[in-house]
Amino acid sequence: MATQFYSPRDLRFHLYEVIQVERLNQLPYFRDHDRESFEMVLEAAGQISEILLKPLLTIMDRNEPQLVDGKIRVHPQMGPIIRKFGEDGWINAPFGYDEGGQQLPATIMNAATFVFGAANYSASVFPFLTTGAANLLRSFGSPALVSQFTPLMYAGRWQGTMALTEPDAGSSLSDITTSAEPTDEPGTYRIRGQKIYISAGDHDAVENVVHLMLAKIKGGPAGAKGISLFAVPQQRLDNGTLVDNDVRTAGVYHKMGYKGAPIAHLMIGSSDGTLGYLVGEPHQGLRYMFQMMNEARVGVGMNAVSIGTAAYYASLEYARERPQGRHVAEKKPSLPQVPIIRHADVKRMLLFQKAVLEGSLGLLLYCSYLADIAHAGEGDEQADAALLLDLLTPIAKSYPSEMGTLTTSAAVQILGGAGYTTDFPVEQFYREARIHPIHEGTTGIHGLDLLGRKVTMEQGRAVQLLLTRIETDLANARLQHALIPLADQLTSALGILDNVTGHLLSLAPDGAEVFLADATLYLELFGIVTVAWQWIRQATVAQSSIATAQGDDSNFYHGKLMAARYFYEYELVKIYALSKRLRSSDPLTVDMQSEWF
Repeated sequence: MATQFYSPRDLRFHLYEVIQVERLNQLPYFRDHDRESFEMVLEAAGQISEILLKPLLTIMDRNEPQLVDGKIRVHPQMGPIIRKFGEDGWINAPFGYDEGGQQLPATIMNAATFVFGAANYSASVFPFLTTGAANLLRSFGSPALVSQFTPLMYAGRWQGTMALTEPDAGSSLSDITTSAEPTDEPGTYRIRGQKIYISAGDHDAVENVVHLMLAKIKGGPAGAKGISLFAVPQQRLDNGTLVDNDVRTAGVYHKMGYKGAPIAHLMIGSSDGTLGYLVGEPHQGLRYMFQMMNEARVGVGMNAVSIGTAAYYASLEYARERPQGRHVAEKKPSLPQVPIIRHADVKRMLLFQKAVLEGSLGLLLYCSYLADIAHAGEGDEQADAALLLDLLTPIAKSYPSEMGTLTTSAAVQILGGAGYTTDFPVEQFYREARIHPIHEGTTGIHGLDLLGRKVTMEQGRAVQLLLTRIETDLANARLQHALIPLADQLTSALGILDNVTGHLLSLAPDGAEVFLADATLYLELFGIVTVAWQWIRQATVAQSSIATAQGDDSNFYHGKLMAARYFYEYELVKIYALSKRLRSSDPLTVDMQSEWF
């Protein structure tokens, strides 16, 4: 197994040199934090990952959860690990002091989850699924519900989940059929239905599971307008005692990867005994749930980068150690073989991983920083951060997810035949990476969201905000002569993006089908340009620091500049082909008939 699974140096480069995360400490909500407290969090994340999570990476994959006598059994170490996360305050770290939280910035919290995910993605999801569910409760639930459920969730004794998907209603949530019928007790409903693909929906590492579940109150409005949100515990409290709440586990799905965390099929109210507790107001469930989903979407992008980063360092280590062949100019059999990292094509595959992943990590941490400003800032700065985050979220979720499947594939390719075996970890990373283009809305859905809603919201003000920030960073880059070629390329790319956007918007009056037919390709183009922007930000810092850097720091900054060059030479150029298709007048996917397949 590879010894390095992420770069602490690179993580701190993003946080302190590019984003300058310590500026958050000027906000009253974060004023008790400083670099020392941030470092304590990052150091602790690294230690937990090394000691508790990483050693279980392979065994959790090989011994996946099983349904035994109606209960899903997970790795026996998960119970102590989840409680450790609870006892150490990770689950409620972003929340207020009055809730036992640490008011930790999302930027630092997400940096820590990046480390956890790189060490062992399956193990890392349990506690932070609970964070998301608890945040929904604390945001919209009554004080009674909050006090009943969240302390034990924060402690790592109760699991939290998000229960949306049903057998006949995946992304189309307006079609859910799970029902809620009022009881004589105000706010309490009888819940009946099914939920599938529920992450950590049942397991024996906790005492109880609390589902934040979507259901329709009988007699309510049809479609999405009739969806309400309920807290549905697996076991409910009755006079201080936990009793069965008629939530049955019908099955556990056996997945391609990410096997250590169970995905459950739940039957709710089969014996008419399930009670659920209304969270917030009736028929507002979808609006509430989107809070958790939007937070989770940035988290999915981060998880994709985590797994891709672990694969990158595994393939880098192998490339440095594996002798194979000789330099192309030296064919003498008497010469010793060279490590494969000396071959240009292997360096290309390593640079591909580095450029995509470190560019994506920059974007995700930037989005996390925006989330902190949106939460704790004031006035125009707060409003602008919220709007810009809304625009960037589909990109931050989808670009790392889609590209992570390709970067992990490149890691397998570097190992060759060895990469296709279970003797090396990259085959596991390759399998695990594939879930992220599906999790929390498929890539196609995010393409529709970006083109159909985000670029036009507030009369395009979000896009203008983004362009203003990119132009500022381009001006800073142009102050350094070596970066002018990159700045020129990004300026040209912005012009192409603007041209494509204008063309597509001109199609909207003629009908949504043609307008949105290639929304996924538009998302891809927008994502490439956005990550190129992140690279100009990183390159600016690296170029300004390289003259005085020595030793490992000099190597680090040189690596940054080469990765930036790679992204512009190999990835940014893809927008030309994408723009040609997006500006084409041939609506072939609309014209194609299902019978012709």
